[in-house]
Amino acid sequence: MQLELQQTSGRLYIQVYQYYKDLILSGRLASGTKMPSLRRCARELEISRTTVESAYLQLAADGYIIARPQSGYYVTELSAHQPSLQESRPVSSFPVIYNFASSGVDRESFRFDIWRRYIKSALRQDERLLSYGEPQGEKDFREALASYVQTHRNIICSPDDIVVGAGTQSLLNILCPLLKDRKSVSFPNSSFVQGISVFEDYGFDVHCRDKNCDIIYVSPAHMTKWGDIMPVSRRLELVRHAADRGSIILEDDFENEFVYLQRPTPSLQSLSGGHGVVYIGSFSRLLLPSIRISFMVLPPELSKKYHPKANHYNQTASKAEQIALCQFIRDGHLAAQSRKLKRLYAAKLKDLLCAVRHAFGQDAAIRVGSGGTSLALRLPCSMSGEQFLSYCKKRGVLVELLREESGFLDLLLSCSTMPSQKFLPGCLFLAEIWKELSAPSLNCQSRELPIS
Repeated sequence: MQLELQQTSGRLYIQVYQYYKDLILSGRLASGTKMPSLRRCARELEISRTTVESAYLQLAADGYIIARPQSGYYVTELSAHQPSLQESRPVSSFPVIYNFASSGVDRESFRFDIWRRYIKSALRQDERLLSYGEPQGEKDFREALASYVQTHRNIICSPDDIVVGAGTQSLLNILCPLLKDRKSVSFPNSSFVQGISVFEDYGFDVHCRDKNCDIIYVSPAHMTKWGDIMPVSRRLELVRHAADRGSIILEDDFENEFVYLQRPTPSLQSLSGGHGVVYIGSFSRLLLPSIRISFMVLPPELSKKYHPKANHYNQTASKAEQIALCQFIRDGHLAAQSRKLKRLYAAKLKDLLCAVRHAFGQDAAIRVGSGGTSLALRLPCSMSGEQFLSYCKKRGVLVELLREESGFLDLLLSCSTMPSQKFLPGCLFLAEIWKELSAPSLNCQSRELPIS
């Protein structure tokens, strides 16, 4: 049989996918048949092994074939018995094969069995769950949280200083009325749309990178998306400057756990002695994004303003999840999870860096910070960022665009969600796409595709 590979289309893996899919649905590849090896298929078609692997991965995702360890790929029984179900999913939906854009959590890093046990225990507290939660957050949870941040981040606080909410945005809605005597707020950049919109709704003047504002919002452990962190000297300077001007610092301690290449730095809150800094933390990166629990530690001057109004607010975070997380922290699981993820993401980021260097060689500039779960990749490219991302998406690769300059694109590649074994084939595939866009000069060819 012959397969015409239209290489000018730039979607070779889709063509290979469609060819084998048709063979399977027509019965010419019966259930249980072993698929040709990746190496053989790539050799006979004179295409990259990565392209073949992408086609096979999509066939597996759609249920047509299954991978067996140390054996290869085999046609599934499902494909033979339910062709109409499989046909209902069009290829034109651009299935994702390599997702470098996700900033979620590693699937294997979270012990669902342990968390499920704590949730079940919380749901058995019938009487407690019959009432609305405390507006400030469950008292026992705030006690456990205060002890944790005191030990692990040297935060100066008591349980009464902590306010719990479902995400940072809900906390800012509580905080803004406490800051109504102030007029301006500064953000590191314009990308934090959720936070900026809250302050704009309350009538604040929003600026970027202006330390002379009344309120200064910073993420010292996440200064750039590729993991640059604020040095101690600059933290001290900012704390002193804010104290001299009477400004309030909002310290979003996002990804403070993931600092690999230097010693952990003290929080702004601890450097200030607990005054003039609102400390904000969450569990979306340590646990799961779906666990919508965040918290803020109010300094004494704002805590005094909050408590008379506390009963005016409804608790937005799940009461059951607060109960579960309270015991989860007390039993040491949160501290253990933090240590585990720090080791895991340090290793994954190193693997991703090696894969990018292998795939792009000297053609790309790479930036890696002291922490975080992403790196920045600069590529020479004549296409616009939107065009490049759209083309990659059609090929099944998702990346995030940082910025574009004349002749260059800055991309952000995350290691957090995707398995490490997919880094190298994913980077090679991305490099292949980039080269196709840089020099699209291929001709149509007709080659014989192996069946088995």
